[in-house]
Amino acid sequence: MKNEYVKLKEYMEQSGKTVAVTGAGISYLYGMRRLKKRVGVRSSRQVFSASYVRQYPDKFYTLMRDTFLDATFVKGPSAVHKQLAKLEQSGQIFGIVTQNMDCLHTVAGSKNVAEFQGSFADNICIDCQSRGYDYNVWNQGHMPRCEKCGAPIMPTSFYTESDVRNLALQKAMQKAINMIAEADLVIIIGTTGFRSEEYMSRIRPSARIVQINPSETKFDAAADLNIRADAAEALDAVINQSETG
Repeated sequence: MKNEYVKLKEYMEQSGKTVAVTGAGISYLYGMRRLKKRVGVRSSRQVFSASYVRQYPDKFYTLMRDTFLDATFVKGPSAVHKQLAKLEQSGQIFGIVTQNMDCLHTVAGSKNVAEFQGSFADNICIDCQSRGYDYNVWNQGHMPRCEKCGAPIMPTSFYTESDVRNLALQKAMQKAINMIAEADLVIIIGTTGFRSEEYMSRIRPSARIVQINPSETKFDAAADLNIRADAAEALDAVINQSETG
């Protein structure tokens, strides 16, 4: 057993409340694709609009399926998503802060997830603005539509036509900030720190930070422990220690 994994387990045992922070690294490794890389930054602004969805609902759905949804519903959660869900269920972590909107943490079984960039579980009708909170609407093989008026729906985090989007994202970020503020231990996995200055600004001075990432990131200097390893291997070691110890 690597000393780093033993130390991580010790930190978790000493922590009253542990929060995991995850990023694109744990999704791209398992089939997620970069939308802006596919369509271009300028084109992505057009695609993320109610006018585009209204005019090209099937194209929008196909793009979402190829970029996000096949990874969520066909390939499914990775080992890391499942391990984090298991750690939450056993009470070893309190919850998850993630920049990912793919719902893979929820599909894996995690309950307390702050998705600060939005989620396919939070949707809005482009016409009547009815809201829905079920990611399964995207698992029907076709563009989901509003049960009230029949118009296409889209993730609220893409909906720029009103203040609804901003309010939803502010609420999600506030949840992330609150979780970090309560943490005794923050475990950072697969993220280089996108928008971390917002949610990490409230971390307590006494809280420990552990980073699990094969590559160097902006968290290196702040981390009490940097584990240069595959996250699945590290978390598996922690779970095995718990089950055998």
